[in-house]
Amino acid sequence: MAGLAFGAATALSQPAQAATAGLIRVDQTGFAPGEVKQAYLMTGAAVSGATFTVLDSHGASVLTGKVGGTSLGKWNAAYPDVYPIAFSALKTPGTYRIKVSGSAAATSPSFKITSADALYGKLVADGVTFFQAQRDGSDVIAGSLKRQASHLHDSAASLYAWPEFAPDDSDIITTADLTRTGGPVDVSGGWFDAGDYLKFTNNEAFGAITLFAAQRALGSAAPASLAAEAHYGETWLDKAWDGKTKSLVLQVGIGSGNAAGTFFGDHDLWRLPQQDDGDTASTDRYAAAHRPAFLAAAPGGRISPNLAGRVAAAFALAAQVDATAKPARAAAEYQAAASVYALADTRTPPNPLTTALPNAYYPEPIWHDAMELGAAELALAAQQLGHSPTAYLAQAATYAKDYIASDTGDTFNLYDNSALAHADLLKALAAAGHPAGLAVTPAALTADLKRQVQAAATKAKADIFHAGGDSTNFDVNAHTFGFLTVQALYKQAGGDTSFDAFATEQRNWLMGANAWGVSFMVGEGSTFPHCMQHQVANLSGSLDGTGPIATGAVMNGPNNPSNFTGGLGDLQDGMKKCPPSGADPYAAFTGHTSRFADDVRSWQTDEPALDMTGSAVLGAALQEAIAG
Repeated sequence: MAGLAFGAATALSQPAQAATAGLIRVDQTGFAPGEVKQAYLMTGAAVSGATFTVLDSHGASVLTGKVGGTSLGKWNAAYPDVYPIAFSALKTPGTYRIKVSGSAAATSPSFKITSADALYGKLVADGVTFFQAQRDGSDVIAGSLKRQASHLHDSAASLYAWPEFAPDDSDIITTADLTRTGGPVDVSGGWFDAGDYLKFTNNEAFGAITLFAAQRALGSAAPASLAAEAHYGETWLDKAWDGKTKSLVLQVGIGSGNAAGTFFGDHDLWRLPQQDDGDTASTDRYAAAHRPAFLAAAPGGRISPNLAGRVAAAFALAAQVDATAKPARAAAEYQAAASVYALADTRTPPNPLTTALPNAYYPEPIWHDAMELGAAELALAAQQLGHSPTAYLAQAATYAKDYIASDTGDTFNLYDNSALAHADLLKALAAAGHPAGLAVTPAALTADLKRQVQAAATKAKADIFHAGGDSTNFDVNAHTFGFLTVQALYKQAGGDTSFDAFATEQRNWLMGANAWGVSFMVGEGSTFPHCMQHQVANLSGSLDGTGPIATGAVMNGPNNPSNFTGGLGDLQDGMKKCPPSGADPYAAFTGHTSRFADDVRSWQTDEPALDMTGSAVLGAALQEAIAG
């Protein structure tokens, strides 16, 4: 007995195994009560028997459970194991955090359980705030970044011939000077495209499309700021399109200057936009005070169909939302849409398609989707305004058939508008009583919507963090928000609820349930980018997220490390160093050939843009709409 007692005492006195330190990744914006809820525990070694406790804002335990016993896979050498934490039983509204104990130790950022309206409504409103921060011209909104009027000389811009660029997709202009062809034209106002100050009609149109479609989806629940901002963008498109001469401005400004260094472009300078109006340096003339404008085609000439379809769709969507309250304005918008659409060069489209100068800024491979969208929106607008939609229905159906036959492979984003086109063509067909004899059937349109969401859901099922996007390539954030759009449109079209959990997982990934633990929309959650490649945010905002920020901005997101060959380079003259320490806070989380760098020099991952944020606004609005 004595020996047994001694042995037992010895065993009890042995030190307990130290808990493995871990990290919890969770959607920092929160969850709706009825959603599937999952977080992820990242650890430096395999663990077993770990438990979790959900704590409320007072620190009281409201739910306990076991951390998933099987690792979802290896992320990188530092984090070889990722375990699921399932807590769908948590449904009571409030603010919470998750604490893991036992063989692992970690505490999550806080998150909320709240209504879908509140959850998605904030994303919509904040996305609009970023569009407001991107305003150019005299009608700016100061906001927290204290924006001021800028580029007032755009009201009398000169037109120039398209520049010649160096080979290999360079944006360096090879000629000694630009060749003036006409003007002046009023292209003041509009939105800056990204972290720079260029204005691209293609992207402005896509931004307006997403805002108008979001306004239409939310109806009376749409914030007033959304309607105002959508019309702000449309007002600029109305300047870019001259219905009398049948000419469309393609772009305002140039990215880089020429090889000889006799003039600069926008990207050669780092400054606040209001400084441009007083810039007298001769080499800065095309970058600052006297920016050039370029036409998409000669007046009355055929326009690249991707551009014509997209601009027509923006005008037609404006006509739809204005049809009841502002019929005269809606009639003018409808006429503009029809006029631009009629000039689309669908017989001999340019190769490459016209998007920007140079095309390498936004290389677009397809156009049937944009023409389908333009025709579908014109059909819907025609029905509301008392015109016949027949011709537009037939044309939209033909473009849809062509898209399904040859252009599939993407989902909703700047480069592929087919999901919205399919959904709105379905609405227009239903309103017309489903006319027979068209090139595509409602069943085929619905099936293609399902294909788009199914492809992403299949990828997500095999991914450690259930990501449906490709974080080894550009625009993963825009694509992932696009999945919210496609899933909602498909659900509206056929009532299929089987992808609801997939949509939740995609929002989770975007808002912090990813390897980096970062929310990719500025101002959402507790951890978001502080050092975007955005001149106004860098020069007028905070560098640590605690002061003025570019609320609602969505940046490119994680990217392949091969795109960082040679590092991030030097700071541009005028840039504020960010992060101030120079250290990459996310370096330890590079894995699966995917890197995210929050650094003002990192255009590969950290530059926000209209199309990315527009994708967020529309995706969130549609999710809010189907939840209601």
